[in-house]
Amino acid sequence: MASAFTRIGLIGKYNSPEVGETLEQVGRHLLGLGLEVTLDTGSSHLLREGTFPVADREELGRSCDLAIVVGGDGTLLAAARSLTDYRVPLLGINLGRLGFLVDVSPDQMIERLGPILAGDYLAEERLLLHARITREGELIGESNAFNDVVVHKTDVARMIDFDTFVNGDFLFPLRSDGLIVSTPSGSTAYALSGGGPIMHPKLNALVLVPICPHTLSNRPTVLSGDDHVEVLVRDSDALVTCDGQIKIALLPGDRVSIRRREHTVRLIHPSDYRYFEILREKLHWHKRL
Repeated sequence: MASAFTRIGLIGKYNSPEVGETLEQVGRHLLGLGLEVTLDTGSSHLLREGTFPVADREELGRSCDLAIVVGGDGTLLAAARSLTDYRVPLLGINLGRLGFLVDVSPDQMIERLGPILAGDYLAEERLLLHARITREGELIGESNAFNDVVVHKTDVARMIDFDTFVNGDFLFPLRSDGLIVSTPSGSTAYALSGGGPIMHPKLNALVLVPICPHTLSNRPTVLSGDDHVEVLVRDSDALVTCDGQIKIALLPGDRVSIRRREHTVRLIHPSDYRYFEILREKLHWHKRL
């Protein structure tokens, strides 16, 4: 049977030796099926030199029609940010902890790969954000974000002041530990810890979640995914963080502009994937009191 995917990129959790064995097992299985396998440069140190051909993330994006990500949600977040413009679908094998996004377990991965490679899978399109930071009108940094963009205090135990705008209209001033701008995918991450709602990943929506606001009436607010959110920083000792991985220091007067990207993130799941089943398992809703 012909494979739905023929050129596979392998991406492992950065600097995580325990991932190497799984990467090699998956890669050799794929080679045995007659498929092309390329290892991400950032994962090459996890395997013996020459085990698989190696390419950087840009080359993976151009040459591969599927990327298999071995690690946790953080590894998949980084892969999603770098590969979205190439429209490469992502399949996650969970060697992390919670694993909302990487939903194939290592002990089932070979069994699961067969049907997926034969075209028996579920595909999802997930919203991705893009943040641009400007200072006095000049761009000082930008990044994609799959889960969330967060404006927050640094390591000082104090609140920060900033103003929030939606589509150019003033929404509210905020004095708090920060503000989370989350996608539906990120609604089960930091935003959930901050008291935000769980949003189904198919929604075209964003949620603004204030972090420990001084004014208790500042509540989580759900917006359209097509809305443009802008945060104007009023004081120093602030950072903007994308997916908890990309960090840029902010000064008073800096503006953080957040919009959805035109390209979505494409996720591949086994055909029996059920979102609510994942929620029940990961959030322990299946346990009766």
